[in-house]
Amino acid sequence: MKSFTRIAAGSLRQPRQSLPSARHVCHSCQNLRLSRIEQRQFSQTAPSLTDSFGFKKYTLPRSFKPKEVNLPAKMASPPPPDPARKRLAYIALGSNLGDRIGWIEKACAELDARGIKVKRTSSLWETEPMYVLDQDRFVNGACEVETTLEPLALLDALQDIENSLGRKKIIDKGPRNIDLDILLYDNTKFNHERLTIPHIGIPEREFVLKPLAELIPDKPLDPDRPWTLTRDLLDALPSSTTPITTMTPLSAHHPPIMALNPARKTHVMGILNMTPDSFSDGGQNTSLEEQTLISNIRSFLDAGATMIDVGGQSTAPNCPEVSVEEELNRVLPAIKLIRSHFSDRPVLISVDTYRASVAEAAVAAGADIVNDVSGGSMDPEMLPTVARLGTTICLMHMRGTPATMNNLAEYPDSEGGLIGGIAKELVERVAAAETAGVRRWRIVLDPGLGFAKVGWQNVDVLRHLDELRFWPGLQGLPWLVGSSRKSFIGRVTGVPTPKERIWGTAATVAAAVQGGADVVRVHDVREMAQVVAMADAIWRY
Repeated sequence: MKSFTRIAAGSLRQPRQSLPSARHVCHSCQNLRLSRIEQRQFSQTAPSLTDSFGFKKYTLPRSFKPKEVNLPAKMASPPPPDPARKRLAYIALGSNLGDRIGWIEKACAELDARGIKVKRTSSLWETEPMYVLDQDRFVNGACEVETTLEPLALLDALQDIENSLGRKKIIDKGPRNIDLDILLYDNTKFNHERLTIPHIGIPEREFVLKPLAELIPDKPLDPDRPWTLTRDLLDALPSSTTPITTMTPLSAHHPPIMALNPARKTHVMGILNMTPDSFSDGGQNTSLEEQTLISNIRSFLDAGATMIDVGGQSTAPNCPEVSVEEELNRVLPAIKLIRSHFSDRPVLISVDTYRASVAEAAVAAGADIVNDVSGGSMDPEMLPTVARLGTTICLMHMRGTPATMNNLAEYPDSEGGLIGGIAKELVERVAAAETAGVRRWRIVLDPGLGFAKVGWQNVDVLRHLDELRFWPGLQGLPWLVGSSRKSFIGRVTGVPTPKERIWGTAATVAAAVQGGADVVRVHDVREMAQVVAMADAIWRY
């Protein structure tokens, strides 16, 4: 059934009010400066959602004179495609042999090196094999790339990368160290004996739709079916017998965090402050002889710490900022000490700094993770540096600086309130990291207890940690929670001395585990490791 539009210069009789009519909008009417619009019944018999169709009559001003239009005898041919125009494509990433995450990261580096710019990546997901079942589990992801290559030339480049990384195809859909496929290309359809776009396997593969839904949840994958979005295809799949989980690598020698695995164990991060002015343990480690410091570190590991966070700059309010040289002199010896004396222990080292130069030196000395209380906002070189190093970074929520943060703790309900404000600002920090080149699978989040949050606001964050975990744009990312000995615990319990806030800290650690934290950062490692063990037994199974 077609809809018609009639244009009249005279007056119109009133439409029949009792009959329903469909409303058809003519967007050119504003350009014609129409003076009146009326609607009339068009059909009494044609079935539709409104049981009838309607059309509009327009009254033109009497002064209206249409302009003459001269059409060429033959329409010109469309211009040839611009070989320099940048196209957006989506590439599937997969591996199930050897260092699976390492192979995928090497492939992304090769894409960048060949001028196929990786703009964003999804999380990495561990999935069961499909089609050929007798093989190891896969790591799958996707990346958004910008390229000037046409589809077949892009395919050639991907296959050359696979070959350069040593892929040997023995069994179709069988084991491979690296697998790169073109999923989508510039909103177009492409059919060739070597390549079909969109990829024909997308609708049936959860390991493809999960990563794509992170990158483009509201994008139609098929130009001929623009009403079917990525999230629709994912929702249409039957539930997995084994739920898949994201993976966040910490180092090449340690298993990744599996943030969506309900049976995962919580990491205990021991705090090693090499500062004289930290709020709770300032000066405790700065004047120790090497053997005493080694003994303290060993006690952390023996008690159950899997990570040690080394800091050389206090972020407590009103503490002075030290020079880069001073911060380096504090953290580098401690990192080297841990690496040299505990090489036989599976310990991860985090450096607590918001300076890019300190982060880079610490990673060179042996640190695995960068823990930035500013979320990469205080030093503009931090995120590009972490991207270049390929290191995992913890982005903490904070406003302002440690000197100004407590004056920036207002979270109006009109802007989402406390939880909405934290979530939206962390989404922005994640986007900034991705823009700088940090892979999404290299990001950990921290709600920033005590940073631009005062008093009971910190309790509210613990109450709603699970809401933050599943906030749109933050799903699947792991979380670190640092509540140890903080002032809000003292206010609630009435314990003024930070070192005596062990029991209050224990309650917050248990709440963090229940809320889904993957890492808890603590001073009292022996006691909190026991709390974590019990909390894991209750909530992680």
